[in-house]
Amino acid sequence: MTAIENRIAVHPASQNAGQNVINIASGKGGVGKTWLSISLAQALARRDQRVLLFDGDLGLANVDIQLGLEIEEDLGNVIAGQVSLNQAITPFTDGGFDIIAGRSGSGVLADLDDNRVRRLQSELWLLAQRYDKVIVDLGAGVEAGVRALTPRGGMTVVVVTDEPTSLTDAYAFIKVTLKQNPKARLGVVINMAKDRHQGERTYATLVKACENFLKFKPELVGVIRRDDRVPDAIRRQTAFLSRHPNGDTTSDIKAVAAKLLGG
Repeated sequence: MTAIENRIAVHPASQNAGQNVINIASGKGGVGKTWLSISLAQALARRDQRVLLFDGDLGLANVDIQLGLEIEEDLGNVIAGQVSLNQAITPFTDGGFDIIAGRSGSGVLADLDDNRVRRLQSELWLLAQRYDKVIVDLGAGVEAGVRALTPRGGMTVVVVTDEPTSLTDAYAFIKVTLKQNPKARLGVVINMAKDRHQGERTYATLVKACENFLKFKPELVGVIRRDDRVPDAIRRQTAFLSRHPNGDTTSDIKAVAAKLLGG
C-alpha cells in the first residue's frame, strides 16, 4: 500500500466531512471553470474565510499556470507517496488562500482507478476540516474519475455558457451526477454572459431540460458577465480580482461568493 492508502486506512473521513466543499464543474472545457475557481477562492478569502483551492483537474491541471506559481510539491508527488496532502499545500499570499496544485500535462492522475481517487477524496475531506471553504476545480466532463471527487455533503456548481454544446454537456453532467447521487446539491453559474438578461435566459433553457427530463431544478447561483479584461489577467498570470478590483464582472464574482456563503 502507498503512504496515502495507509493514512486513509487508519484515519477514514468522518461521515460529515466534505460539507464545506464547493466543486466547480463543467460538462465541457473552455467555459472559464478554472478562472472562476481562482476568482471565487479569492473572493471568499476576502470575506474572512480560510480557503483551500484544490486543483482536481486530474491530468490537465492549470491553476498554478494561471497564477504564475512555481510549485515544489504537487498532487503528483502525493499520489506517488512522496509527500502527504498537507505537505503539498502552497500558500498563495497575494490571493489570501492556499493551493494544492495538480500536475500539468501528466496522464498519471487522469489514469487513477476509482478506488485510488476515492482514497484521495477521503484524505482531502480530512484536510478540509481545517478550512472554512474548500474549492475543488474539477476536470471537465462526466467521467467517473471526475465525479468521484465530489462529496455527498458538499455542493457542486456547474459552469455554463450560452453555447449549445456547453448547455448539452452541462445537462449530461447533471443527469449523471443525479443518477449517482439523487440528493446531490447542484447549482449553476452562467459565465461570460452578455448581460444579466441573457444569462437568465441561458439558465432558463437548462432548467427547462432538467425539469422536463430529470424532474430536477438546479439553483441559479449567479450570472457573471463577459469581461474583455479576463484574458488579460490570465495572460499576465494574475488573479483577476487583484488586477481588476472594480467593474461589473468583479461585482458578479463577489455576489456568487456571497450566495455560496448563504448571504
